[in-house]
Amino acid sequence: MVGYVTLGTNDLARATRFYDELLGLLGAKRLMEFGTFILWGTSMDAGALAITTPHDKNHATVGNGVMVALRVDSKAQVDAVYKKALELGGTDEGPAGPRGDTFYAGYFRDLDGNKLNAFFMA
Repeated sequence: MVGYVTLGTNDLARATRFYDELLGLLGAKRLMEFGTFILWGTSMDAGALAITTPHDKNHATVGNGVMVALRVDSKAQVDAVYKKALELGGTDEGPAGPRGDTFYAGYFRDLDGNKLNAFFMA
C-alpha cells in the first residue's frame, strides 16, 4: 500500500552517504535522483525510502511520533542494520532485540534525527 516514504534532511550529501551504506545492506540502490531528492529501493514496484531538502526552503524537522520501519529477512539482518546505523553516526533509540514473541527490532535515528527501525517478524 505504501509506495515510498520521504524524510527531510538539512545536509543532503551527508544523508546520502548514510543511506547509501545503510540501505545497501538491504540490497537497495538509488532508483531516482532529482537535485534535492534521492529515492532508494529494490525496484520501482516495491516500497522505497527517499530523502529531500524541504521544498519550502525551511529547516527540515523531525515529526514527533513519526517512524519508518524497514522490513528485513532475519534477526541477523536487524542486528546488522542497527549496528551499521550507529557506525554511520546514527543514534540509539532501542537496541536490537525481541519485542514480544514474534517481533524482533532495532530502533535508531538518522543523522537528521529521523526515527527508523529494522524489524523481522518470526
